[in-house]
Amino acid sequence: MSITRLHTNDRMSQAVVHGDTVYLAGQVAASAPGASVADQTKAILAQIDGLLAETGSDKSKVLSATIWLTSMDDFAEMNAVWDAWSTGGNAPCRACVESPRLAAPQFTVEIGIIAAR
Repeated sequence: MSITRLHTNDRMSQAVVHGDTVYLAGQVAASAPGASVADQTKAILAQIDGLLAETGSDKSKVLSATIWLTSMDDFAEMNAVWDAWSTGGNAPCRACVESPRLAAPQFTVEIGIIAAR
């Protein structure tokens, strides 16, 4: 079975397709560093939509999501944005955990996705 890697460098790929499964790297709000949790979540979900589209998938096919927050105090703010995005009865399996530090201090949310094609 073939493996296709998108947006790849020596360290990582932003998306990997293996068969009918799409794996996305953890996404941070590259376009909204230091913004509110809500704005970072919106930016991340837009990035996810774009990557899924590139692989021939979309949010209705998301199987699993892992969300990291630097503070669980931001859970409700993130969920308000997530709930508006994840509609139509296609909610994935999901985990949300607190991690006091992400890749850089200006990022407070990170989301990893596994989806079908």
